[in-house]
Formats: sequence, structure tokens, C-alpha cells
Amino acid sequence: MSGLVSWVAVPDGSDFPITNLPYGVFCPTDGGRADGGGGGRRIGVAIGDQVLDLGAVAARGLIDEPSQMLRAATLNEFLASGKAEWDRVRTRVTELLSEASQRGAVEKLLTAQADAEMCLPFDVADYVDFYASIDHASNVGALFRPDSPALPVNWRHLPIGYHGRAGTVVVSGTDVVRPCGQRKLPEGEAPTYGPSQRLDIEAEVGFVVGTPSERGSRVPIGNLAEHVFGVVLVNDWSARDIQAWEYVPLGPFLGKSFATTISPWVVPLPALESARIAGPVQDPEPLPYLRRAQDWGLDLTIEVECNGTVVSRPPFASMYWTADQQLAHLTVNGASLRTGDLFASGTVSGPEPGQRGSFLELSWSGREPVTLDDGSTRSFLEDGDTVVLRASGPGLNGTRIGFGPCTGTIRPAITD
Repeated sequence: MSGLVSWVAVPDGSDFPITNLPYGVFCPTDGGRADGGGGGRRIGVAIGDQVLDLGAVAARGLIDEPSQMLRAATLNEFLASGKAEWDRVRTRVTELLSEASQRGAVEKLLTAQADAEMCLPFDVADYVDFYASIDHASNVGALFRPDSPALPVNWRHLPIGYHGRAGTVVVSGTDVVRPCGQRKLPEGEAPTYGPSQRLDIEAEVGFVVGTPSERGSRVPIGNLAEHVFGVVLVNDWSARDIQAWEYVPLGPFLGKSFATTISPWVVPLPALESARIAGPVQDPEPLPYLRRAQDWGLDLTIEVECNGTVVSRPPFASMYWTADQQLAHLTVNGASLRTGDLFASGTVSGPEPGQRGSFLELSWSGREPVTLDDGSTRSFLEDGDTVVLRASGPGLNGTRIGFGPCTGTIRPAITD
């Protein structure tokens, strides 16, 4: 790919140079496709501010595809096709968008992203959320358990996680209704019921499983790229007051399961090859099944914006447990992978105050409110607030690989 350029005009600073080519699912809005195609969900690849309709590409014989998998309404069949097929399609799409001889046939199959409504890119099978940032875990431990050690005794020995709710994973741009539930004030004698008063975000990175595994088997730590197709941004919305009351002894439940937002574009692992770095030194050394065989840390910088104000820039490079370790641990007991599984990193936080990936940490549980550019302050989210996550990392040939925005706006609770 040395020196590779696209005949599609890619604006400076775009998340989507030809070295990226992320996959998503879109619906053309009125006036959408330049070739006059109809509506309906379509698989596409982002290039600059355009999206290439892969279903139309396949229908015109410009790319071979088994079982019409690129003409489906979700990515799932393509995800299930396996790494060899992912690589073949990526190579062909790169040719179509870089070779001048292909322009005449392909250009009319582009749609402006401004004329495309993005949909959830894949049907989520299972959702698992980890707790992999040592800075986040230390901060939360200090806030939730001030009289105990910040890190649980097992934290440095295994990637702690919990099973979330796949049915409430939504695509960027979907509104988030403030959840209701039980919460108990420290000074209260009994819990009360009502809308969460401590609604929060969690800036995370998620990994999308393509190739499944058999129940009873395990995925070795060196096999991440054989099973994981790509990466998305994740905002795991959290009701901290509901969470604090319910999480002992079994962990997060209703405080987490009401909504999880993902970015609409799935960035393939090969696009992030230049972003790969070694993970942090781990002490004590993990058990053999968790000892890293390859470098699967990622040098990604996340940006957290609330109502137009950038409030944090968490560094994903500092994550203590990396994705290969999470996948190995997730399956070491024989739990099977399914196409469309999503596992997330947990909140990304760095060691500095401006690198914290949640308002719980940014405001230190409300004691140090965050000031926005309009002069207002936030300890936790208010109705009408819009949160946008963005992220980027180094790509081939000096490019930057982005994910597109991961956005959600808070709507009032339904109390009837």
C-alpha cells in the first residue's frame, strides 16, 4: 500500500483515508444514491466524505461474493465468512477506489455521507464489557470503596468483566432516555425509585467478533486476528446511583443495561496495523494463557465532547489489559464466540485529570464539577446534553485512521 491514493477526493483531516476503509450499514435518504438506486439498508465502505455501496458493487460484478453476503442488510454474513474473505474483499475494494481505470464504473455507486442515514452495522450476539484501565479502576475504587484497597485483589491477575445486554446496543445518533431505578443516598434509611440523578458516560473501545468458536474450546491468545474483524467506539452509558446500590454482590445490572452506543463504522484490524504497540508491563506476570504472544495494544487517542466542549482526551495506549488477553480470558472456560459478539475495553482513563473517560472521575463524584465553554458546569449529565466520542490513531503512509463520531443525546426519563 506504499504511496496509495484514491481517485475519490478525501478532505484533509478526514477519518476515512483509503488506508482505513471501514464498513457500515446505511440507508440512502431522499435523493441519495447517484445511480438512482432505491432505499433499504445497504452495506457500505467509507472513503472521505463518501460511502461506497458494496451491494451495488457486487450486483454489477465488480467484486465476487459468495451467498450475496455484501447485498445483505447487516454485516453478519460477511463477518462470519472469515479472515481470508475479509482480506480478499478489502484488497478488491482498495483496487476499486485507487485504480483510475475503475473510476467510471465505481464513481456512480458513491453516496455522500450527508445523504446517508447510518444503521446499526451488525446484529449484536453477546455483549461483554471489561474493566481494563488501571487508572479508571483505581479511581473508581477510591470513590466507591474509600476504606478498601482501590484495586480488587484479583485485578492484576485477570481481565475483570461482566456480561451486558446485547439488545440495548444502539448506533451513534440514537437518543438515550434517562433510566429510572432504585437508588439509595448514603444518608438514606431505605432506597427510593425514580430517574437517575447521576447519569454518566464511559468512553471505550469495542472489538467485533466475526469468526465463531465451538463451545468447549478456547481461543489462544495469539489468535485474535483470526476471530476479531474490527474495532468500534463505545459509549457505555451508566447510571451511577443505580449502579452503586445494586452492584454488590453480583456487579453491574440495570445501571448499565439501558443503552450502549457504538460508532457506525467498523474499522478493520488491518487498518490499525500502524497503531499497534506493546501493552504495558504487567506485574505480576499473568498466567500462561494470558501472556501476550503479539503486540495488541493500540495507540488511539479518544476525545470526549459534551455540548461542544472537549472535556477529556483519554489515551487507549495505557490500557493494562489488551484485547488479545480479553478474548483469551473470555473463552478460557469454554464459552463460545458467536458472529456479532461485541466485547468492550471498559472505560479508558489515563493518569492525568484531563484524561479521564467518565464524569464520575472528571468531577470526582461531583466534588469538582466540569466547566463547559458556555460557563455551565456538569458533575453528571443533564437532559438535553449531547456527548460525542471521537478517536484516531496512526495509519499507513502517515495517514490518520478515525472511527467517525459516537454520539448520543439525553432525553427525559419516562416516569408514567
